[in-house]
Amino acid sequence: MICPFCRHDDSRVVDSRPAEDGTQIRRRRECPECGARFSTQETALLNIVKRSGATEPFSREKVIAGVRKACQGRPVSNDDLALLAQRVEETLRLTGQAEIEAQEVGMAILAPLRQLDEVAYLRYASVYRNFNSLEDFEGEIALLRAVPSSTKSKSPLPNNKK
Repeated sequence: MICPFCRHDDSRVVDSRPAEDGTQIRRRRECPECGARFSTQETALLNIVKRSGATEPFSREKVIAGVRKACQGRPVSNDDLALLAQRVEETLRLTGQAEIEAQEVGMAILAPLRQLDEVAYLRYASVYRNFNSLEDFEGEIALLRAVPSSTKSKSPLPNNKK
């Protein structure tokens, strides 16, 4: 690491600790040449490869913006969306890859969105999977009924009936 004060091309790490939500590391460094101390933050790169071939850094904000449209009019809070975006990022980082196809981001959104709100899930899936007919919707609804989400609605009534 180049010293920002004297431009010496080396420094030593004095202290390291996690920052933010554990996705960054804060390092306190010292220059052996001038003795100045400075801090750096390191983040593992996670780039998204778009259909066009272009790459861009992963953005939780973009995940939230895309899912927010599906959640319009549903009882989903901003905190719920932030947690969903965090879970999506964690899922993608667990692959161990520095570059992820955009298609994989959409797939990573589906499971936590279904747990959050099945109506929003169906809306998102219909656009993401390009539903073209009523049969596409019926098939997905049949799957939702056949394989219940692990955290259905908070309703105390059986079968989610109110």
